[in-house]
Amino acid sequence: MSTDRAETDIAEQYADTAGRAVMETIRAYGVTTVFGIPGTHNLELYRPLAELGIRAVTNRHEQGSGYGADGWAQQTGLPGVVITTSGPGLQNAMSAIGTAFCESRPLLVVSPGVPRGEEFRDVGTLHETKDASAMVGAIAEWSRRVSSAAEAVDAVHDAFALFRTGRPRPVHIEIPLDVLEAPADLPASARAARPAARAERIDRDAVARAGRLIGAARRPVIVAGGGATRAVREVTALAERLSAPVLTTLNGKATLDERHPLSLGANLRLEAARDVAEAADVLIVLGSKLGSAELWAPALAVRGAVVRVDVSAAQLHKNLEATVGIVGDTAAVVAELLDALPAGTRAQPELAVVRDAIAVETREAAPETVELAERIAAALPDDAIVAGDSSQIVYLALANVVHQSQPHSLLYTPTYATLGYGLPAAIGARVARPDRPVVAVLGDGALMFCVNELATAVEQRLDLTIVCVDNGGYAEIRQNEVDRGIHPIGVDLVQPDWVALAAAFGGVGRRVDALDDVEPAIRAAVAEGGVQLVHVPQAALNRRDRSSKEDS
Repeated sequence: MSTDRAETDIAEQYADTAGRAVMETIRAYGVTTVFGIPGTHNLELYRPLAELGIRAVTNRHEQGSGYGADGWAQQTGLPGVVITTSGPGLQNAMSAIGTAFCESRPLLVVSPGVPRGEEFRDVGTLHETKDASAMVGAIAEWSRRVSSAAEAVDAVHDAFALFRTGRPRPVHIEIPLDVLEAPADLPASARAARPAARAERIDRDAVARAGRLIGAARRPVIVAGGGATRAVREVTALAERLSAPVLTTLNGKATLDERHPLSLGANLRLEAARDVAEAADVLIVLGSKLGSAELWAPALAVRGAVVRVDVSAAQLHKNLEATVGIVGDTAAVVAELLDALPAGTRAQPELAVVRDAIAVETREAAPETVELAERIAAALPDDAIVAGDSSQIVYLALANVVHQSQPHSLLYTPTYATLGYGLPAAIGARVARPDRPVVAVLGDGALMFCVNELATAVEQRLDLTIVCVDNGGYAEIRQNEVDRGIHPIGVDLVQPDWVALAAAFGGVGRRVDALDDVEPAIRAAVAEGGVQLVHVPQAALNRRDRSSKEDS
């Protein structure tokens, strides 16, 4: 048989498999990019991608695929999609799945599984895993092992129904290899996107009660979380109607433009900001569980009434009892609240003193880190998307000092607080939004978790600037050890030649040798384009800065 005929026969054999049906269904919902790594068992998920107009981003580790999909999802409003192979490929994505669960991010992971009838046989087949679906189900919203193409496609529809109407969290579909590669035998109509389910009716009595409370309030305050970021217009209108200060969690950052006179920023971690929330006679909490990781405190000690709005009823009394709880999409509920409130606006409160207190508290916590963060923030374009990591430069400073005008402009994981998130998330964001500059800011320890993704950024021909703030390793953990009387161990890390490393991957490396050079170096990197790595040796710069001040 000729090679051409053999290829034709193979193409005909796999012309319409369950893998194709799944990807056609995903494409029908508007997804144009998937992240992952091709493997022996997932090839029928990759076969139709080019024909369907789906861009495949090949990361260098499936953890990066999950974080890349997260960055893409935050910019598009669609779920991020990851294709892994069975066994180790799926396991490599587990940290990203855990992150998506804790941060309430929409993520769809599709993987092959052992053929039907091979479950739990333990006979040493390639990538054999005891129970992959149970493994993922332990940390995802749900994980399903399907038994037919029809079930696989139904699972995709169910996933998108969750992402549209419920609390967005990760889901996983495991398709046995024999199902994945077999004919789908499904009509085109089964693969078409289904209309969004009609939202559950909002409790009008609860809205009326909340309206009366809020209408009578003299010191209302709004807290907006990650569940409010798609309600910018409504939250802004509510704040202006009430002349209410707005605080956000880090996941809700810039739900109200942080340059707005009523914004107090994403500063709930600071005592000066929490004091404002706790002193409210009515606190309006929109789409947030008010978790301790976001607050850096056990809970808000609110003295007034509490109105909470959340898409999930399970969230309405979590970490703070609601006086009135309303289940529903934030935008829809707030629109009804506005209708229930008396017309007119109030005089805006004077918030300058609070902003000054927030700034002082921020600087006092880590003065040298804050000064560096301010210089980094000054170099960023106004519309930049900033991808952060669980690094001191981000959580002690940059998240507070960079003021942004629209949500999802700071990519970060305040609850799961993983390392290795920033660079792949930046890649996903840049793929989704080539019209906006993207800058990743992270520590040297965090960057080493995902440095291999520099190759992905170069391969995808992205304009992407990475600012590596080098504090010599795991500085926070080093301090934790010292505070506990432990001689530092395992935290002072050997550093590569960062400039040479960037060049080896095909990018451009820049080393900053003085604090005054931080801003021009970042500006030059963004302007030049391509993959740029700006190495900022923080300790050395701080020593030089102190010496120059003493000499003067």
